Amino acid sequence: MSRWIRGPLPRLGLRARLLALGVLGLAVGFAFGGTLLLGALGWTLQRSVDEEALRTADAVALLTAEDALPDPLPVAGGQLRVQVVDAQGRIRAASIDADRLVPMLGPDELRPGQRQRLVVDGRRAGMPGPVRVVTVPAGTAQEPRTVLVAKSLTDVRHSLHVVRNLLLVGFPLLVAGLGVVAWRVVGATLRPVEQLRSGAAEITGRAGAERLPVPAGQDEIHRLAVTLNDMLDRLAASRDRQRAFVADAAHELRSPLTNMRTELEVARRLGDDTDWPAVADDLLADTERLSRLVDDLLLLARLDEQDARPSPVGPVELGELLRVVAARYPSPPVRLTPPDAPRWVEGDAGELRRVLVNLVDNALRHASSAVDLAVSGPDGAYHLITVTDDGPGIPAADRERVFARFTRLDDARARDAGGAGLGLAIVRELVRRAGGTVELADATPGAAAPGLRATVRLPALAEPDAE
Repeated sequence: MSRWIRGPLPRLGLRARLLALGVLGLAVGFAFGGTLLLGALGWTLQRSVDEEALRTADAVALLTAEDALPDPLPVAGGQLRVQVVDAQGRIRAASIDADRLVPMLGPDELRPGQRQRLVVDGRRAGMPGPVRVVTVPAGTAQEPRTVLVAKSLTDVRHSLHVVRNLLLVGFPLLVAGLGVVAWRVVGATLRPVEQLRSGAAEITGRAGAERLPVPAGQDEIHRLAVTLNDMLDRLAASRDRQRAFVADAAHELRSPLTNMRTELEVARRLGDDTDWPAVADDLLADTERLSRLVDDLLLLARLDEQDARPSPVGPVELGELLRVVAARYPSPPVRLTPPDAPRWVEGDAGELRRVLVNLVDNALRHASSAVDLAVSGPDGAYHLITVTDDGPGIPAADRERVFARFTRLDDARARDAGGAGLGLAIVRELVRRAGGTVELADATPGAAAPGLRATVRLPALAEPDAE
């Protein structure tokens, strides 16, 4: 059976497999139910035969105890045979149709003083087919008697035979009818799945919105269609972001390359009048800009990899990290407020240093006179790093947008002053990998130049020596 299931069944279509399994289940269920039905019916009919025979035997036993046995013994109908035998197996009384010489049970079958139920050959009682014989003790202790009552089981066997034949004929017809109904029902149920399949096939190579048909019913197929459409929306959004990313990257890479080519063409036309040290400085600046842009693109690509291995993490002391970063810049304008106690977090020191460098570089491009670095905490379960400048700030409506890739506000469009618009995007990704968040807010709300405060929240960690 298992080999058949692994062989022909998988080659059938889903509709045929469901129908085959359903019909098989119905057949097994009907067979089991029919067996139970026949067993219950046989038990019920047998019990009714026993009850009728025992009622007759008890009535005769009562007459025996009163020594009032008529001859012949009165029996209702002609389906019963009654005998009263003594301890020596002699028949003392019998019904009109019962044998008066040979008991219905032999000496080896009869148990005096016990109530018995046996099935014997009907010829012993002069009846066709098997008969049910019950025995009931009667008489007195001095003169024990046993009442034997026999009732034919022919009607019971006939009834069971008729029911069994009806089941053998009716169940296959019922299964066949239900199979036809199930074939149509399963086909109607799977029709939305076929529509989903054909819709998915049409999506390939088709321009415009990519949506699958959603069935009207609120069932599993409806939820599947909704889920698949959500997946298609995410894929389309991801593809659009990828296209925009490639277009922005190509645009950013083209600008310094165009500058380099222009400078070299001008220098070649000028010949000996070319100021080569100045050209070299300009080319070096453009090369550094290209190098930073490529490094940022590679870092974002690595962060976008879903299966990328996590960076090695360890305890990082934020006060020392801020001192290292602040040492890269002149003071002023960069000013560091050292913490009053060690502030430990868990993360990659290189990635956290990149976060601070990007925030400080962004602050220096827009600050008027000063950039302040500080760390505080713990604020609940987090340490707070703040990078504050006194520049023009960022409007509240744009504070979330600036974290998108290649986003620069209008006042930062100049290529010589502004970056490529990747710094804050890298900051958010790295902070998210560290389990924290980054937010932007006004440093001095309500002022003409409110400045900008970038707050990085990182999960606090106990001191390593205290663990």
